[in-house]
Amino acid sequence: MEAVMVLLQKVLPVFLVLMLGVLCRKRALLTRDGINALKRVAVDIALPAVMFSAFATAEYSAKSICVPLIMFAVCCAALFLGFLLCKRLKIGGRLSPYIAAGFEAGMLGYALFAILFPEEKVSAFAMVDLGQVLFVFTVYKMMLAGKSNAGDALKEALSAPTVWAIVLGLLFGATGLYDALKPSGISSVLDALTGFVSAPTSVLILLAIGYDLDPSGIQWQKIGKLMLLRLGVSAALLCLVTAVDLLLLGKMMHSGALLLMFVLPPPYVLPVFADVEDERADVSSALSALTFVSIILFAVLAVIM
Repeated sequence: MEAVMVLLQKVLPVFLVLMLGVLCRKRALLTRDGINALKRVAVDIALPAVMFSAFATAEYSAKSICVPLIMFAVCCAALFLGFLLCKRLKIGGRLSPYIAAGFEAGMLGYALFAILFPEEKVSAFAMVDLGQVLFVFTVYKMMLAGKSNAGDALKEALSAPTVWAIVLGLLFGATGLYDALKPSGISSVLDALTGFVSAPTSVLILLAIGYDLDPSGIQWQKIGKLMLLRLGVSAALLCLVTAVDLLLLGKMMHSGALLLMFVLPPPYVLPVFADVEDERADVSSALSALTFVSIILFAVLAVIM
């Protein structure tokens, strides 16, 4: 009975807020402009507070640098496998290979981690996320947009509040500044500020995702290959990273954070780069379907973790 109650505490809030998002769409309680505004608040205000706090309070060592480096390499490998398998399996579409790479940690991962591990520091997930953030803002977006100029990619990355939050968090955490400010009480003030601003992050994000979820609009049969591509590549690379973490890093990565990362869908920004309307629809449907799968796998993790 106790196990059931713990499961309900972790899973029920997620499904409840998602259903509230669906209800907001069906009853027109929120407009598309309204939900886009909520996303902006979540991504540009609340989430940066989460990420600053996560990186400022993380533990840094020479060995911990390996974690983002490994994740960056894994994301590059996922993209390579995406191109290779799309060619071998004859999966058409310019964006299809990109389905295999990247993780929607910002709009989904942090919210689910906070619910799945309420007693754990978010920094455990942030350290796993750092490598894929670097990948998404460099290799991934540059290739998607067909850019070869690293300066353009850097300019775009620096326009994102989340990137600045990560940089400031790394500055405070890796230099020891955050710990040095503890005796003066300034660190506690920073904790209070970031905690207050980041409090609604999970609800805002899940409400927006629920608003966009529409199972009736998903062409399951048409996007089946894209889903199998994503799930197959993610499963294979999860096994590889787990082995590397166990054999080389001595289980430095948070196992729950690692598992959660690899069940997340691809970055939600992907359809923006579609050149053809039909492909945009297919990619959007694939992302919606993979989000459903991610929520189901999250429920499974809640049972086993």
